[in-house]
Amino acid sequence: MIKFQNITKIYPSHAPGFKPTIALADVSFEVKAKDFVSIVGKSGAGKTTLLKLLLAEEKPTKGTVLFKKQDVHSIEPEELPYLRRKIGAVFQDYKLLSSKTTYENVAYIMEVIGASDKEIKKAVPIILEIVGLGDRANNFPAQLSGGERQRAAIARALTHRPEVILADEPTGNLDPYHTLDIIELLLKINRMGTTVILSTHDKATINKLGKRVITLENGKVVRDEKKGRFIL
Repeated sequence: MIKFQNITKIYPSHAPGFKPTIALADVSFEVKAKDFVSIVGKSGAGKTTLLKLLLAEEKPTKGTVLFKKQDVHSIEPEELPYLRRKIGAVFQDYKLLSSKTTYENVAYIMEVIGASDKEIKKAVPIILEIVGLGDRANNFPAQLSGGERQRAAIARALTHRPEVILADEPTGNLDPYHTLDIIELLLKINRMGTTVILSTHDKATINKLGKRVITLENGKVVRDEKKGRFIL
């Protein structure tokens, strides 16, 4: 479903005397449909860069990123929104609209992609129930806990029924209880048939999952284990 083929990403230096930054160096791996894959590594290892490459927010210096056999970096700019509807993204900082309720935050994304009022009224309550926020529909982000805000962010990512969810450090701002809560939700979404790629440096979470783990170190894949652990 997803292939990273010999990916190298180099950020040039704009300051005299400083060398370019090699974010990724000849990285190759595949992710099959319905997989749950964790990408781990220290800060600066290249985890977020990989996700940005898949979303075509960044271009590789060398190599190819394929999504369902299509080179994502050969897609015309006007076609990129259609790619990104197939790939939902969740971030550490939630990115919720503070002036909108939980329901409105989810509905807004559906409005942007052109859903009708009828579709929105039918879909939003279902999505909120899936993420466990059916009783928080009328609450604003400031009235939600950190875990609930992340659930709302995941709900927004589910609005266009993506085939893949990218979760970039989704538990970075959460306590252990809410961290477990969000990971359980991602596992639930995966069981429903959605491919999940989780980027994290949370050792305890990774060691409990028993899922595939790809370890990055200095921009290189140093381990790729079917039932991996967090080892750096």
